[in-house]
Amino acid sequence: MNITFIGGGNMASALIGGLIAQGHAAAEIAVVEIDAAGRARLAQQFAVATHERIEAASMVGADVVLFAVKPQQMRAAAGELAGHLARQLVITIAAGIRLADLSRWLGGYRKLVRVMPNTPALLRAGMSAMCALPEVSAPEREQALRLLGAVGTTLWCEREELLDAATAVSGSGPAYVFYFIEAMEAAARELGFAATDARTLAYTTFAGAVELARQSSDDPATLRARVTSKGGTTERALAEMEAAAVKANVIAAIKAADARAKELGDEFGRDP
Repeated sequence: MNITFIGGGNMASALIGGLIAQGHAAAEIAVVEIDAAGRARLAQQFAVATHERIEAASMVGADVVLFAVKPQQMRAAAGELAGHLARQLVITIAAGIRLADLSRWLGGYRKLVRVMPNTPALLRAGMSAMCALPEVSAPEREQALRLLGAVGTTLWCEREELLDAATAVSGSGPAYVFYFIEAMEAAARELGFAATDARTLAYTTFAGAVELARQSSDDPATLRARVTSKGGTTERALAEMEAAAVKANVIAAIKAADARAKELGDEFGRDP
C-alpha cells in the first residue's frame, strides 16, 4: 500500500512511525510538506520520500492519499490535489471538514474517508472515529482501518454527524482528562504533598483506575460502587461532586463541544 501524506506535522509523523513499526516499508510512503525543516526531519527520522508541493512526482504509485493539514488549509490543498486523482482512496484527519465539502473541493471525487483521531495517537494509544462515503469499497475501508489502526483503536461511524460527537467525546476528551488530573494534583498539593509527589499520586491513580476499568467486565458505575463504602471518605467526596452537579456539567460540556464541532463544519464548508 503506497501512501502519500499531505502535511507532515505531529499526527502525520505518528501515523508514519506507527506504520513503519508494524512493518510497512518506508519506500512506500511519501510526504508533501511545504516546510523545508519539516521535510528534512521526516526524511532523517523515517527515511521516507518528501516533496515540497503536490505534483505528479509526489503522487506516483499512490494508493492512499491522507490529508494531515490544518482545516483552514484544506480547501487550497484539495484544489491542488484534484487534478492528480484517479483511483486513490483519500482520507482526511482535518477536524471539522465534512465529506460533502471535501468532495466538492476535489471536483466531485467520492472515494473519501473522514477520520477524527486524538492526540494519544502520538503514543500509538489513540482513538480514531471513522466515516466513509458509499463509494469506498470494503477493501478500501480495510486499508483505512490498517492505516489508522497503526496508532490505536478505530471505530466506524455509519452516520457522519456522529464524527462531531466523537470530536466532542474522544477528540477533545484528552483535555477533559488532563483537567481532572490537574484538579487531583492541585488538591494533593493543598493537602500537603510536594509537587512531584502530588503528580505521582494523580497520574498513577488515574492510569491505574483506567486500566482496572479496561480489564473488568463491570461497567464504571459498578466499579465506582465497589470502592464507595457506606459512611466513608469516597462517599463523602462523591456526595460533594453530586451536589455540584459535576457529572451533569461534564455531560453538558461535551454536548457544547458537539455543538461547536457542527458550527466549525458550517464555517469551514462555507463558500467564500
